[in-house]
Amino acid sequence: MDIKLLRETPDVIRSDLKKRGMVDKLHLVEDAIGADTEWRGAKAQAEALRHELNEANRVIADLARKKQPIQAEQKRVAEFAQRLDAFAKVQVEQEAVLEGIMMSLPNILHQSVPVGKDDTENVTVRTWGTEQKYDFEPKDHIDVLSNLGMVDMERAAKVSGARFFFLKGDAVKLEHAIMRYAMDTLSSKGFVPVEPPFMMRRDPYSGVTDMNDFGPVIYKVEGEDLYMIATSEHPLVAMHMDEIMAGVDLPVKYCGFSPCFRVEAGAHGKDTKGIFRTHQFYKVEQIAFARPEESWALHEQLIANAEAIFQSLGLRYRVVNVCTGDMGTVAAKKYDLEAWMPVQRKYREMVSCSNCTDYQARRLKIRYRDKQSEATRLVHTLNSTAVTTRVLVAIVENFQQKDGSVRVPSALAPYMGGIDALRRR
Repeated sequence: MDIKLLRETPDVIRSDLKKRGMVDKLHLVEDAIGADTEWRGAKAQAEALRHELNEANRVIADLARKKQPIQAEQKRVAEFAQRLDAFAKVQVEQEAVLEGIMMSLPNILHQSVPVGKDDTENVTVRTWGTEQKYDFEPKDHIDVLSNLGMVDMERAAKVSGARFFFLKGDAVKLEHAIMRYAMDTLSSKGFVPVEPPFMMRRDPYSGVTDMNDFGPVIYKVEGEDLYMIATSEHPLVAMHMDEIMAGVDLPVKYCGFSPCFRVEAGAHGKDTKGIFRTHQFYKVEQIAFARPEESWALHEQLIANAEAIFQSLGLRYRVVNVCTGDMGTVAAKKYDLEAWMPVQRKYREMVSCSNCTDYQARRLKIRYRDKQSEATRLVHTLNSTAVTTRVLVAIVENFQQKDGSVRVPSALAPYMGGIDALRRR
């Protein structure tokens, strides 16, 4: 976050931590203020000392020209140099402490984020669609796909372990159709399709997220400074690190397509049946870089894009404003879109849509300016899921038929090669 907040209005940070339920991090504000004070103090003393050192060197040069003794002044210079080294050490130490704390403090929440302890207190913004009616007992998605011979979790467990799966037959075509449909839909709205690297170095990864918070979720490549990506958001935002973007180009909008890899730490015993929560899945992601004054309107556009896709697929959903206790470190505000799952009789998360304001941009040094003569400003970064493999799960559960087949939404027909339903062959 902006260092000015710490120096000028630290109560804003304290209040935000309390809203998030992070009272255990309140001491970090005092620690950061202390480190900043020591760093600035050492810097000021070093600058004053350099002035004295320059003056002493000038005196030595003057004495040397007059062929007068310079030993006393040389001794003073040596003492100055030692003291400068000491101040420099304090600066380096305290700057490292300050940097570590500032990188771990979460973004400042938008005032419209509801206060709540966890996801049970997220606030429903709107709902869309009606519940499917069945004249039979609907089955769980994994049972439907297994009966169709289109998923194999047992062999995947043998090959890769738990939370992996082989997807087979026309279910593979359906998954790819979902992704291609989302990519085409977003491309028509001005989003540039991008397939990113599937691995990232730690430095850029630390810029897009708090590695202390998110690190346990991602896979580390043994012996390499590389991590498997958990979402294409991360490499796509980091793509512009250390750059100054042209203001005339903003907003810059990408739709990223990639596999995603997640450890799912802490998810033991949760969604162990089926392919809803797995270590590997596909996702199409919306990414945007915007001027600060345009980012909140763009945030609404991103969630609207996701809603349009779900509406065209005929999937009932609700949008929730995520509360303080359910927010991650990076976002200032987040919407979740949750699709109705008829067998579970509840809504389940399909989309997360976040405005990260200048939090990631400051960490990654992503700026913009309109003219070369103008000062640079930090961009705002935004991200939103379009679709993931979970949409396949929602389609299977919502559009299953009495004969065990699954109706394919008409919006996906152009991508299915004449297949209108998943059937056992």
